[in-house]
Amino acid sequence: MKKRLGIILLFTLLFIGFIVNWGYSYKKGLEEAYIPIKKESSGPVIYSEKKVFERSQFALEYLNMPVDEAHQRSLNSYYDNRAYPGAPPSIPHFLLEGERGMGGKACLQCHQNGGFVEKFNAYAPVTPHPEMINCKQCHVAQNSSSNFRETTFYKSITASVGSNSALPGSPPMIPHQIQMRENCLSCHAGPAAPKEIRVTHPERVNCLQCHVADTRDFVEIQTFVRTKSLKK
Repeated sequence: MKKRLGIILLFTLLFIGFIVNWGYSYKKGLEEAYIPIKKESSGPVIYSEKKVFERSQFALEYLNMPVDEAHQRSLNSYYDNRAYPGAPPSIPHFLLEGERGMGGKACLQCHQNGGFVEKFNAYAPVTPHPEMINCKQCHVAQNSSSNFRETTFYKSITASVGSNSALPGSPPMIPHQIQMRENCLSCHAGPAAPKEIRVTHPERVNCLQCHVADTRDFVEIQTFVRTKSLKK
């Protein structure tokens, strides 16, 4: 009797194991039709592309912002504030926080988001690189008196706005280097932007999608060809 009960119990356990195993296999068989999509590993972030979108949240505000005719900047003042072409703009006012002022309590207090500054009766230009808090490393105060003579070391810039499009009707190219100026809306939108280069469509945000850097000065250089052979 005990032997018979043992055999029945054994077959019962084997049957239960078969049912559990078959059910598990059946579910797994259904899952084979689904191929999970693996997340692609994110590649390196292109700094210049990322910085273009940094002030995108202000794009619609710039579009709907009324123009203050009495306090507009011009390209002439924009260029006059530089010691030479491509130089960082100089500081045209006394430093509020002293010679060593750094960070949000100094320059960035006005120049991170701009706005009208009553003390200077002007709109503060927006910096395209607020993460670099040591502003005086590149920007120096203007010095009207100097012991040095005038020099022709550099070629002065004439403020002018013209068409530099590659093709008729195509978007104008970027006539300057993008490094340190990746954030287009900082200089080309808002009340502090020079009126001649203030963009009419800041809401499009991705400026580099249509406007490309002007590299013709480098591309149009002719290839050097040796006229005489050095072989004797």
